[in-house]
Amino acid sequence: MTQFETIFDFFSRNLTGEIEQIGKRVPKNLYEPVIYSLNMGGKRIRPVLLLMAYKMFKSDLEKALPAACAIELFHNFTLLHDDIMDDAGLRRNLETVHVKYSNNAAILSGDAMSILSYEYITKYNSDNRKEIIDLYTLTALRICEGQQFDMDYETKNDVTVDEYINMIGLKTAILLAASLKLGAIIADAPEKDAELLYEMGYNLGLAFQLQDDLLDTFGEQDTFGKNIGGDIVSNKKTFLLINALKLANTHQLSELKKWLQEINFDRDEKIEHVKKIFIDLGIFEITRKKIDSFFQVAQNCWDQLNVDVVRKEGLLIVAKTLMDRQN
Repeated sequence: MTQFETIFDFFSRNLTGEIEQIGKRVPKNLYEPVIYSLNMGGKRIRPVLLLMAYKMFKSDLEKALPAACAIELFHNFTLLHDDIMDDAGLRRNLETVHVKYSNNAAILSGDAMSILSYEYITKYNSDNRKEIIDLYTLTALRICEGQQFDMDYETKNDVTVDEYINMIGLKTAILLAASLKLGAIIADAPEKDAELLYEMGYNLGLAFQLQDDLLDTFGEQDTFGKNIGGDIVSNKKTFLLINALKLANTHQLSELKKWLQEINFDRDEKIEHVKKIFIDLGIFEITRKKIDSFFQVAQNCWDQLNVDVVRKEGLLIVAKTLMDRQN
């Protein structure tokens, strides 16, 4: 087994126990959607990265478990609310929480998940407790800011690439960054290594989100786990669309704007036409190049870590795997 698989199994076993405990809470209707969400599966990338970062410096993984659980709970809380805002019907090829239960249930249970995550992160009583909670709190707030930018951009017609990168940095990348840094802080790692891990996670997170954008348009339904073309249908200002609007010729721009303004349309037809424009403009290749550039920064940070290669090589393997993912 790889290091990721070993730590994934370790975390999953412990998370199962925590889910059982949450399931004993009342009222049942509040916690049932929480249990459903956590049992939907997923790659558990963020908590596993936190545990991998911790293991670079110390071996007693149990000490980092509360933070790993906090990260997983908070991440899933954001997904519950994101799915409501995006009116998404599928998550990991299962009904989203608001579809299975209701919007109100998803909102309230999501709120409960965010508070539960704070229960876990405040379990630390070590000298670096304040640093842990401060980083976690700042990260949570920044994610909300990123989500607001994402909502603002729905009605903004001149979103730039830089604005988009900043938005996904707040909404997505910062949680990967914080996961790695939290693992290092809890392990009492040198400050420089903790900062390098944060920078690595941030750039890896940017690459991860751009890969997600790419898969949303060019992925396969069965492996991606979400409805393909959702970003196109909802006119999301993704890296792909922003670049297409910038590079399109007069005819292509006219067609793009037509589909962006259309209210009544055939879903498959819209996806087909917009995707063809993306292909004609080489948007896939442009996005891949940007993904590779962020990944290179992440790898440079990894290179600078003052950690034995044997102890840190697992992290680079995971990073490379994330860049080759199809879901």
